Amino acid sequence: MPSRIVTLRVNDREEEFLARPGTTLLGALRDALGLTAAKRGCAQGACGSCTVLVDEKPVPSCLVPVETVDGAAVRTLEGVAPTGDLDEVQQAFLDDFATQCGFCTAGMIMTAEALLAENPEPTRAEVVEAISGNVCRCTGYEPIVNAILDAASRRRTA
Repeated sequence: MPSRIVTLRVNDREEEFLARPGTTLLGALRDALGLTAAKRGCAQGACGSCTVLVDEKPVPSCLVPVETVDGAAVRTLEGVAPTGDLDEVQQAFLDDFATQCGFCTAGMIMTAEALLAENPEPTRAEVVEAISGNVCRCTGYEPIVNAILDAASRRRTA
């Protein structure tokens, strides 16, 4: 199969690049576009460290062949707060000590962004369910859940 040109709207910018057959969305974001917030973790879609939003839905970018999302809108952590100021989710993660090594953080934040866009007032159980596809090996889940609930509260009062 020949390489093909793929066009994506990434973080509100039109991006066009040549993709070899089998290139994943994660590979394209990191290697072709230089967006490194999404991490290569398990390469099986089980850890959530590569989560990005495709048409506002969270997806494990390590499993998505980039040519299958040609023309889609993709949002990565780099596009959450393009002005440089942290958004409510990012600020809550910082304030509530919801990070440690940071490897899972981008995926957790992108999952939280999708959840709060769909459900601005989630319950603790809904937050736990939403992040169930994301693995954190060092922070523990309680600070992350609390940060997402805090971010939801901040957005409702903003």
